[in-house]
Amino acid sequence: MSTSTSARVPGAVLTHRQTVTVMVGLMLGMFLSSLDQTIVSTSIYTIANDLDGLSLQAWATTAYLITATVTTPLYGKLSDIFGRRPLYLAAILIFLAGSLDAGSVHSMTELALARGVQGMGAGGLLALALTVIGDIVALKDRATYQGYFMSVFGISSVLGPVVGGAFAGSANILGFDGWRWVFFINLPIGLAALAVVFLYLHLPAKHVKQKIDYWGAAAITLAIVPLLLVAEQGRSWGWTSVNSLLCIGLGIVGIVSFLLAEKRAGDYALIPLRLFRNVTFGLSSLLNFIIGIGMFGAIAMLPMYLQLVKGLTPTEAGLMMITFTVGILGGSIAAGRTISASGTYRVFPILGTSILTAAAVVMGLSLGVDTPLWVPGGIAVFFGLGLGFCMQPLTLAMQVSVPAKDMGVGTSSAAFFRSMGGAVGTAVFISMLFSLAADKVAAGMRDAMQNADFLKVLKDPAVAAGPANAQLYAFFKNGASNDSLNDTSWLHAANPTLARPITEAFAQSIDAVMLTAATLTGIAFLISFALPNKKLTDPKASPQTADAAPASAR
Repeated sequence: MSTSTSARVPGAVLTHRQTVTVMVGLMLGMFLSSLDQTIVSTSIYTIANDLDGLSLQAWATTAYLITATVTTPLYGKLSDIFGRRPLYLAAILIFLAGSLDAGSVHSMTELALARGVQGMGAGGLLALALTVIGDIVALKDRATYQGYFMSVFGISSVLGPVVGGAFAGSANILGFDGWRWVFFINLPIGLAALAVVFLYLHLPAKHVKQKIDYWGAAAITLAIVPLLLVAEQGRSWGWTSVNSLLCIGLGIVGIVSFLLAEKRAGDYALIPLRLFRNVTFGLSSLLNFIIGIGMFGAIAMLPMYLQLVKGLTPTEAGLMMITFTVGILGGSIAAGRTISASGTYRVFPILGTSILTAAAVVMGLSLGVDTPLWVPGGIAVFFGLGLGFCMQPLTLAMQVSVPAKDMGVGTSSAAFFRSMGGAVGTAVFISMLFSLAADKVAAGMRDAMQNADFLKVLKDPAVAAGPANAQLYAFFKNGASNDSLNDTSWLHAANPTLARPITEAFAQSIDAVMLTAATLTGIAFLISFALPNKKLTDPKASPQTADAAPASAR
């Protein structure tokens, strides 16, 4: 049990009860990471107003996203060198420090910096949690355990907007501004995770003598930071502005530099290029990225539709997305149990991407202003189901397709490529939505002006005198543009007849975005057929193959 080989044999280090206890701690840590990606979305407007920094609100999200994405592969590689436990404990502590700081800030600049610290911790919470399960649980049971982890991701995605909206709507909680609890809530949860992992996760000490790929880390930072910046800020900067073009140029230089640095680093590279020679690893990485673009971008559209078109509050939209959690929970558990029993995994990415594509097509063709709410609720179930069928099996496939010594790299790479795809997809699709909406609103208003009933309401003095319609008339006067659509909080308080051209334009724009997302998930569906049609086998089951990629995963 003192050797690293025996440490990897399930049961040699932890009993079943201990494994379940550790899993609870790991799930709490992963819950923190995924929750903080969404909990700020419904509270940031209140936070920005309170801190007098509305124009800087995007940076609070961007800072978290950048540091979380950049550090994900770093945690994976460093955990292969120094061990999982110290890296996971460090990730929790960094995240808690960032959360405490974020809840105590007095300006938006301070908040952006604190969110950056949070992201540095969050980068290790998801990837390392799945990696630890890969270390302590055999393949036949691992898929089931990891299925529960994917369910936590879905639950936090739904709870985030609801909880964030509830805190932001409270003026004072226990002597603090309500919105500060968006960050303070992490402290008890994080401390519980820290205690469980510290007390019960006892893996043999590990320190592999290996160089650290500093050049690769610097290059991937140079590649990711400007590309995420332009993805997040490109719509406000302008896609052909100097800032955007400079970021794109720096990103390209960073990508080339990273590839050269990884080739030179060889085995001690941050993400060793030799891993991509494995068909399963290479295709799963590509699928994670493409699915991340199409899927997470599409998921962002459902709450947008519910709020912009149907007039639901952020909290109501979050509650409507509970059906998404039902789907992801069912998909993850079903995939996990089937893979645990049979070792068959290829069918799930194929089935998952087909469901995602079908759901995106249905959403793109069926959602309008008068569509009943059960329709988007049903669509969310299938989005969740497709996500559960894809995320869990692809992560598992990447884990077992790499040598045991690269388990951390394999797992963190899955999270890294999916996170990159999600960031790009969300930013691009939201930008596409508002660009399309500006044109469609203008066209809708021109058509409405030809309608006698619309003109009658527009010229009604009583309607014009209504305080809720003041911004609507100003909107008609100034015309539709990206800037004028930045604030639509007045839309559903205004006269419904006059607001209809705007809500119809948003519905049509969301439909167009969803059909674009369907094209991407359709491409992923075709690529998934290239995955090897073989059963996954556990490289830890045979000590002789512990340091060689399993042939059945190639």
